[in-house]
Amino acid sequence: MKRNRRNLQSGFTLLEILLVVVIIGLLVGVAVVRLGARSGEAKKVAAARQIDAYKTALGLYELDNGFYPTSEQGLQSLIVLPTSTPVPNNWKGPYLDPPVLRKDPWGNDYIYAYPGTRNPVGYDLFSPGINGVEGDDDDIGNWQ
Repeated sequence: MKRNRRNLQSGFTLLEILLVVVIIGLLVGVAVVRLGARSGEAKKVAAARQIDAYKTALGLYELDNGFYPTSEQGLQSLIVLPTSTPVPNNWKGPYLDPPVLRKDPWGNDYIYAYPGTRNPVGYDLFSPGINGVEGDDDDIGNWQ
């Protein structure tokens, strides 16, 4: 009697399936570890680009009015006419499009100070970084 190959059961054994699952798990683990560092770096670049956008808007504000907003007026003066002194006479804002103040990639507010401590003849504008504490090594600012 001839054996019919169609009658034989074909498929994968449990061991083969487990081996494939383990290999896929290892590959995913390696990818997550390698890409995790890239995510942190991408957030730093995003914060630096947002600071550049604020720098451009502050430059336009200064060009129109002859001075930068005070620390008290803050970045809000880029989207709403300040009412505290010095009130700009030639405000042509909003200077941001869309007129929204964004948080940094870690959910913190950007910090603006005029005159600055790191830029005494200008302003300081920075993100306190991943830990949200200003004045340490992970700050991302306009002085870098």
